Amino acid sequence: MLGDAEKAEEVFEATLREAAQRAATGEAPADRCWLFREARGRCLEVSERGLQAEDVDHAQDELSAAAPDQIRRLDVAQLAIWISGAPEPQRTALALFYLGEFCRADILKIAELKTHELADLLSLARGQFQAWLDASFPLERTS
Repeated sequence: MLGDAEKAEEVFEATLREAAQRAATGEAPADRCWLFREARGRCLEVSERGLQAEDVDHAQDELSAAAPDQIRRLDVAQLAIWISGAPEPQRTALALFYLGEFCRADILKIAELKTHELADLLSLARGQFQAWLDASFPLERTS
C-alpha cells in the first residue's frame, strides 16, 4: 500500500505495538477487523506525507471473454503493481477483494465503505483492468 517496504514495516510494527499495549491493559479491540483498519489508516497517514498519486482518468474497456487467457499471461507481481497504482479507497478495496481472505462485510468495515461504494469501485476497476490487460497483453487476432 505504501510502495516502500521499510515504511510498511514501521507501520506494521507500530500497529502491532498498539494492539499489544491495548491487550496488556485489558482494552483489546473486540472488532476482529480493527488491526486491518488501523494499519490502513496509518498507511494513509504516512502516504499523505509523501508523494501523492496523480489523479489520472484511466481508460476502460468492456469486459472481454478473452480476459482469462490474458490473466494467465499475467505475473502476480504485475497485478500487485497495478492495484498499488489505484487511488484510495479503490486500492484498499481491490487489495482486500483480491486477497480472497475477507468477506464483503469485512471489506466494507476495513475500507469504511458502503455496499454501493464498494460495488462501484470494483465495477470501475474491472473496466480499467480490462483496458490495462488489452494494452499489456493484446489478443492475437486470427484471420
